[in-house]
Amino acid sequence: MNRRDFLNISKAGIVTSAFFAKDLLAFEPPEIRSSYFYVEQKDESDFQEIRRKLNLIQRHVGYGNFNILGFDEALKIAKRVSNIGEFTKSQLEFLEFMFYYNPSSHGFYGKRITNSITDEINKKEIVKVPRTGHYLFKGKPLETYNDMVDDIGSTLTLTSGIRSVMKQTKLFFDKIASVNGNITIAAISLAPPAYTYHFVGDFDVGKRGFGHANFTSRFALTDEFKKIRSLKYVDVRYTINNKDGVRYEPWHITTV
Repeated sequence: MNRRDFLNISKAGIVTSAFFAKDLLAFEPPEIRSSYFYVEQKDESDFQEIRRKLNLIQRHVGYGNFNILGFDEALKIAKRVSNIGEFTKSQLEFLEFMFYYNPSSHGFYGKRITNSITDEINKKEIVKVPRTGHYLFKGKPLETYNDMVDDIGSTLTLTSGIRSVMKQTKLFFDKIASVNGNITIAAISLAPPAYTYHFVGDFDVGKRGFGHANFTSRFALTDEFKKIRSLKYVDVRYTINNKDGVRYEPWHITTV
């Protein structure tokens, strides 16, 4: 979908461009400073109801299980559990749009990783990492993480592993809500649902006990990160001024 198509859809009611607000964020790429894309006011109800349902589904299946929960299974749970409720036609249309649209229209240039909203995680190819609540793929991702813990020490921990389409959707929608519906700003710090490398192997690490600071630039000042930089087998996905248009993420480890 090119920029013109994206703007045509926005006029139809999914998202809309808005004026540049200088006080939002200082690190945004220059090419997106002239226009932001927001969840349109008339779609706010569906947007918030989707967030409510995803939150309840996560509570129902458990945080760890939600990380690998597929789209179809999530819909079945919502329909079956009375306090969640079936997704409406307009809610499903919004979910599908946010999965299939091209975010390069507003400055995110990452590679599409997942082609279908119904793509699922193969449970036979994953393993749950003890005391983290997260999963990793067997093979290189798991081996890389275990080697990092051996070389850096027990203060290093897995802060985010595999993320299904539903998990990434929840995270992305929560991020959008935290920046007042601004899809452009949300995509600077979190990949849209179809574009996360967490679906195929990447993972995040942090300093044990460091909390939310693990997902800020403060992590780059830790001894753990200094040791990561010395490991020849480890690469960070989103470096400073990366071509994907994403903020610097020193905690995001590349495995694919």
